[in-house]
Amino acid sequence: MNLLIIRLVIFVVLFWAGLKLYRMYRDWKLEQDEETRRQQQLDNGRMVRCSLCRVHLPEDEALSQDGRWFCSREHRDRYLEQQPPA
Repeated sequence: MNLLIIRLVIFVVLFWAGLKLYRMYRDWKLEQDEETRRQQQLDNGRMVRCSLCRVHLPEDEALSQDGRWFCSREHRDRYLEQQPPA
């Protein structure tokens, strides 16, 4: 009977350790996949240049007005104020 309890305790400890290692691996793998996805998204994203300050930024973060790109509303407004009326 004593040997059975010892085997059961050992089995439970090994099962718990295996489960813990599996969870650690799964979390690590999810972080790696997220980092890879983020890097691919940055690599695939098109970069545009602000018409006022000439800073490059991803297209999805930029503002577009009349075919020109801007990094912020302030730069868009300032650029449009500087342009002569058409």
